[in-house]
Amino acid sequence: MKILKFFSLIIFIVLFFDIHAQKIDTAKSALVNVVVTNFKNKPQKGEQILFESVKTKLIYKGITDAKGTFKIYLKGGDTYKVLIKSVGEEDEYNTFEIPALAEGEFYTESTLTVQFELPKTFTLDNVQFETGKASLTNTSYKELNELIEYLKLKETVVIEIAGHTDDVGEDSSNQKLSEARATTVRNYLISKGIAAKRVQAKGYGETQPIAPNSTPEGRQKNRRTEVRILSGD
Repeated sequence: MKILKFFSLIIFIVLFFDIHAQKIDTAKSALVNVVVTNFKNKPQKGEQILFESVKTKLIYKGITDAKGTFKIYLKGGDTYKVLIKSVGEEDEYNTFEIPALAEGEFYTESTLTVQFELPKTFTLDNVQFETGKASLTNTSYKELNELIEYLKLKETVVIEIAGHTDDVGEDSSNQKLSEARATTVRNYLISKGIAAKRVQAKGYGETQPIAPNSTPEGRQKNRRTEVRILSGD
């Protein structure tokens, strides 16, 4: 994701088809049991996995339950991109092929295992503010709404909204601006149903740059809003 915007991961796919077995209800489709865990094999609830058909571009999706699993039918004779839904985009990590059936053959249930780790911090790339203000621009709401969707799926996650500025202007003014911007984002999340106790807001002003402030491009990168996962999974 650019470099993975939302998380770095390794994906392990175990996909076995025994095609000489009992017939399933959906003709010419394979029933896939999707299992999602972290690197310690702990089930990951509320993860949204997408399957994009290479042939048709149609997307099929499922959301994991408390056991980190869901079942999905996928048509045979096609290759699918495996994507994990993140805030702002879908990230592709692997592909797999479901073989076509010959006459008289049938699929049995198969298993696909996805294993990954979330980072503790990610940037809301498309959340922007009016110059020198804590007012969100209209283009910010799409990504914020995706963050809300993520938090509703990941019910135990507690986050910090971290506001950052470049070094233009007085230190104290930048500190206050970063705090106000983080609070604006927090208030929006709460207004859309996220519990206040799950969202903290903190401003860091110009103290944590990720690029040189000597260029316009660097200053733009430093003016950012981050999400820091404090607890939960």
